Amino acid sequence: MRTAGEDFERRACAELEQAGLKLLARNYGTRHGELDLVMRDGAIVVFVEVRYRKSASHGDAAASVTASKQAKLILAAQHWLAAHPHHAQRTCRFDVVSYDGPIGAIQRNWLRGAFEAG
Repeated sequence: MRTAGEDFERRACAELEQAGLKLLARNYGTRHGELDLVMRDGAIVVFVEVRYRKSASHGDAAASVTASKQAKLILAAQHWLAAHPHHAQRTCRFDVVSYDGPIGAIQRNWLRGAFEAG
């Protein structure tokens, strides 16, 4: 049985591919955490975090990518780049694709360059 998270990752992947991005990896796991999607936008490697929140009572889905989560994503991205040296010199970007609201009334937000690795 697939989880809601997997469903939203598939949805985000399809929407980003439709926007012209190319999938490089899905659910890339390291001891630091997991990268939901690794994609290429032209010459840019894009690390995509996908989030879903049914209710905004604790903030929207994008806000759930805290500084701690960002640090884990950056470490996982560094690991991915080390494992894929042919991409290591490319410009990188961290995007968040968030889905908010109940099924049937979901709002998608694609934050390009949501945070920096610097």
